Formats: sequence, C-alpha cells, structure tokens
Amino acid sequence: MKTYILAGLLLCVPHTMLWAQENNDKIRLSGSVQSDVLIPQNDEKTGASKASGSFLTNTYVDVNATSNYVDAGLRLEYLKHPLPGYENDFKGWGIPNFYLKGRYKNAELTLGTYYEQFGSGFILRTYEERSLGIDNSLLGARLLYKPFNGVSLKLLSGKQRRYWKHNKALVSGADVELNLDEWFKALKDKTYITLGASFINKHEGDEDIMVDATHRLNLPRNVNAFDVRARLQHGAFSILAEYAAKGQDPSFDNGYIYRNGYVAMLSGSYSKRGASVLLQAKRSVNMSFRSARSMSGTSSFINHLPPFTMDHSYALAALYPYATQPGGEWAYQAAFGYNFPKHTFFGGKYGTNLKLNVSHVHGIRKNENGGKGTDGYGSPFWAWGPSTYYQDINVQMEKRLSKGIKLNLMYMNQLYNKTVVEGEGGVIHSDIFIADAKFKLAPKSTLRTEMQYLATKDDDGDWLFGLAELSIAPSWMFTVSDMYNSGSTHIHYYQGLVTFLKGAHRLQVGYGRTRSGYNCSGGVCRFIPASKGFTLSYNYNF
Repeated sequence: MKTYILAGLLLCVPHTMLWAQENNDKIRLSGSVQSDVLIPQNDEKTGASKASGSFLTNTYVDVNATSNYVDAGLRLEYLKHPLPGYENDFKGWGIPNFYLKGRYKNAELTLGTYYEQFGSGFILRTYEERSLGIDNSLLGARLLYKPFNGVSLKLLSGKQRRYWKHNKALVSGADVELNLDEWFKALKDKTYITLGASFINKHEGDEDIMVDATHRLNLPRNVNAFDVRARLQHGAFSILAEYAAKGQDPSFDNGYIYRNGYVAMLSGSYSKRGASVLLQAKRSVNMSFRSARSMSGTSSFINHLPPFTMDHSYALAALYPYATQPGGEWAYQAAFGYNFPKHTFFGGKYGTNLKLNVSHVHGIRKNENGGKGTDGYGSPFWAWGPSTYYQDINVQMEKRLSKGIKLNLMYMNQLYNKTVVEGEGGVIHSDIFIADAKFKLAPKSTLRTEMQYLATKDDDGDWLFGLAELSIAPSWMFTVSDMYNSGSTHIHYYQGLVTFLKGAHRLQVGYGRTRSGYNCSGGVCRFIPASKGFTLSYNYNF
C-alpha cells in the first residue's frame, strides 16, 4: 500500500507544480539537513563498546515545496547504522515521510504522512522527536475545514508508522473546536472561550493471546476514545478543563485487562508583565493507547500524557528524569515567577527574576480484582496509592550583577522512584545546587561557566559537574565539561566540543565519554547506553 501511495504522490507532484506555475502561483523550496555521527571506542571503565560498528550516524534530509494552493514534501532518513540506544527495528534507510497538501478557501486536504494533535493529546498526538527515536506519524488522509467563523473541523484516517513499517490497525478520528468569542461581540478582545470535542477509533485485527493453555482472549476489534475540553481566557487569567476516556483495550502495557481508561485535567494560569502563576492537576488510569496492542518500548503510541514536571536542561538536574506512567497516576504542578523591578531592594540596579516550581506525582490506589482477561482492578477517584513516583521542588534566581556579568542560581530537591520508572533501584532523594555565570569578555566574546553538585546517599552517590563555554561571535564556540561521580564509581565523563556557524550551516565536532542513563522529553524516555569516541554534528537549513 505504501509503495502505491508514494508512487501516486510522486506522479502528482510534477502536475500540481506545473498547474501552480501556470496559475502564477510562486513555488518556494525549503528544507533541512541534520546529521549526527559517532565514531565509537571501547571503554573498559564504563562498558562502552563499538560492537555496533565503527561509524554510526542518524541522518535526515527534508525537502519541501510550498505554494499558495499546493504543498509537497518528503524526508530521506539514513539510519542503517544508528547511534546507540535505539530499538533494533529503528535501523534502515529510505523515504518514510512524504505528503501532498492542497488548500482552497476554508479547506485543507493532506495525502500521505502527517502529524496531528487533538486537544492536549490525551487520545491523539502524533509527532517526531529525533532524540528519542520517535516518529509516530499517520499515513493516510487528513481534512481540515472551517465552514463558519469560529468553527474548526478535522477528519483523519490512516495507519501509524513504526520505524520502517506501518502497523496494521486503522486509526480514524474527528475533532471539532468552537471559538465562541468569534460569535459574540461582547466577548471580543476581552474574553476568549473555546470548546472542543474529539473522537478516535482504532480498528485492529484479532490475534491469539492466551489466558492459559486452553483459554483465548476475546479481543475487541474496535477501541473508541473521546475527549472533551473547555478553555476560558479573560485578561491575564486562563483556565483549561479536559477529560478523556478510552474503551476496553487489553494490551501488553496493562497486562491484557479489560478495564476502561480515563484522564482528567484541570489547569489554571495567571500571567502579566513581571508575574506568572501556573496551577494544574491530572489523574489518569489505564491510558496507554497504541496502534498495536502487543507492542512494548517507545513506539506505536497514539496518544500522549504530559508529565507535569519540568524538562531540565542542566546535566545533574536531568540525571534522574521522570517518565509518565500511563497505568495511572496523580500529577500536580505549581509554578510561580516574579520579576523584581530595577532600583528596588530585591531588584537592585538591573532587576531580579525569581522562579519556583513544585511537581509531585503519586500513584493511584488499585483494588486488585484479577489479572489477564479480567477488569484488573478498581480505583477510587480521590484515593492515593502507597508510592510517590516523583517530586521536584526547585527555585531559580536570575540576576545581572553588572553590564558584563549575569548569574543564574538554582536549588532543587528531588525524589525519584527508580523502581517505578526503571524497574529497580529504590527511591533516590537528592539535593542539587547549580551556579551558572555568564561573563562578557569583549564585544564579541562571552564566557559561560557552570558548577553543579548533586548530593545523595542513594544509588551511585554524589555527582559533580563543571563546564566552560567560550563564544566568539559570530562563528565560534568552544566547550569543555566534566561530570564526575564522587560517590561510588569515581568515573569522569568528560567532553570537548568545537562549534562553527556560518550562515545556515552549523558544524560541531567533539570527543568525550557519556554515561548510561535515560534521555527524556515531555515525559517520554529512551535508555542510552554508555559511549566514548569522536562526535560530529552538521545542520543546514535552506
């Protein structure tokens, strides 16, 4: 099927582009090249090896042609010898992403591969995240239509990508959003009200999954999910309430039970110049939703559950990242930000920015009713389970000390349940201290330094991290860093990088050692084994 669709699209592209030219529709070409290379070395201290090959690379080439009415594009991926830590099925090369898009008045039709999200993504979110090896795009058709002002309709159907194949299940759905502020003059420019509703159907064939030697599961061919939401924004205030539910969907993730799933979220925020507040809570139960029921790992997810935790960029703050548990959790987050004005007691000469974030994720209570082939368990809505999954309390202060010196300080208290997230390891309590200073050495030269310390009596014990980064505008950047475990292993994870920028080109070469651990983004994680060797990264946009 994929071959026929690709061939059809490739045949259509010249004709549509010729039509565009004849109608004075100017064609604009754009694209990008991204190539990351590792030349690995064996390392006895960390266990890193070059067993996968002496030259590893993830390379992507995107080409897009856009016009007023017709767009087309494709992506070449070369992943024959990928970087460490990806699933075996990730290997390969070809053109897995291709599309033809047409627009006319209030309608837009896409044929080929596409990405989409309904609401917060509770029942549908297809996206690409190359650092995690995720591309769960759909291959099929999508229609966007706005029949009236304030009304937006989406219809789609397709099969989901899993690396170099597509899962057999057909995923279809619809989404409608109503912007009431476009209907009532009294609301315009003051109050914005958006109502939304979504529906997803997964049609998946039968398969043999046994309860025991003589009893086979009666699997549902159709799994339905729906989502309803409402957003109110008035001035600096915004409130979002959203609820999603999923029908019986026995799968590897839930132990092949028949319990329905749901997620409920309430989020409120306040933001104006100099101050911001975010408060949100989420409860989820049995919301793993894949286009292949027997799949494990990071692929084939139809939906996405936001983690309500910060994605930290500092090395030690990100050492123990949290992965959302689709089986069920209570998640809370509160974030506060305030800018103390210049020439005040706390603001000083240049002002001071203060940020506070509190995240807490807890398990839900499960009253076990049975295993495979049953409803599995009951779960009272408000009841907590016995375990805390994750907690992060951090405070940051950004302060300019002079025209040439800027300081960022951070303290973080973290609780990480390694057994829940990774399968074993117990609970890790840690205190993390970070100092990030930037010095303007000359009009075109800036030095940035980091000092980090993670203190814990658990897991591998204490960690130290240091970094120095010299930027020489407009083209050069030199970086050296070292992460050292002073607790149990006493291993240095050092790295040196040279980065060159010229126009749309970015080239980075380096050498170093990396530890094994998890790389996470948005609550989704991938395990990365230890590595050592030379690295090269090239990016180009046109």
